[in-house]
Amino acid sequence: MNELKNIGRKIVNGVKKFWKDESGMGTVEVILIIVVLIGLVIVFKEQISGIVEDVFKTIREDTRVITN
Repeated sequence: MNELKNIGRKIVNGVKKFWKDESGMGTVEVILIIVVLIGLVIVFKEQISGIVEDVFKTIREDTRVITN
């Protein structure tokens, strides 16, 4: 039982350490990635819309075949 508590404490301490770790991506990097993604969506809006419409059209047609 004592061994189980020690394992639990190690897990909790590891999670806390991971949560407080400030290395890696910062806020600026995340914001830049989001800006780039939004820019790509704006530039390729028509192509993305066409692909999504084609996918949903195919899904509708396939469900009609299944239900009939």
